[in-house]
Amino acid sequence: MAVKLRLMRMGKKKQPTYRIVVADARSPRDGKFIEVIGTYAPRKDPAEIIVNNSQASDWLLKGAQPTETVKKLLELSGAWEEYSKARGVEYKPSKPLLVATKPSAVKTPPAVVEVKADKDQNVTVDAEDAPTSSSETEVE
Repeated sequence: MAVKLRLMRMGKKKQPTYRIVVADARSPRDGKFIEVIGTYAPRKDPAEIIVNNSQASDWLLKGAQPTETVKKLLELSGAWEEYSKARGVEYKPSKPLLVATKPSAVKTPPAVVEVKADKDQNVTVDAEDAPTSSSETEVE
């Protein structure tokens, strides 16, 4: 019997959540499964991944094959690293893992505001130095 680690869709229409399940490869996507080892909620910000790492690595050691998506989720949760250590193989992620950052940590360049002078000259001013009222728009 070929065993796979794959996603099982749950949730309402257009609001998916997934269970990470161990299932026979021949069973349908939302059909019979052997065991639930985690959940994945992609609509949350940031996406929520909950995996029982010990169960996942046990099934991988027994020969269960993960789908591409589940493999990525296992890498993010740390279960794939645990599995690699149990096999005695050095863990090397195929691509750098993306970790969600807070929006405040991302720096954006300052905005540029154009202010017209008396003689139709364009003057660029940083957003911090930009005039706040209409009386200050005149440039001397």
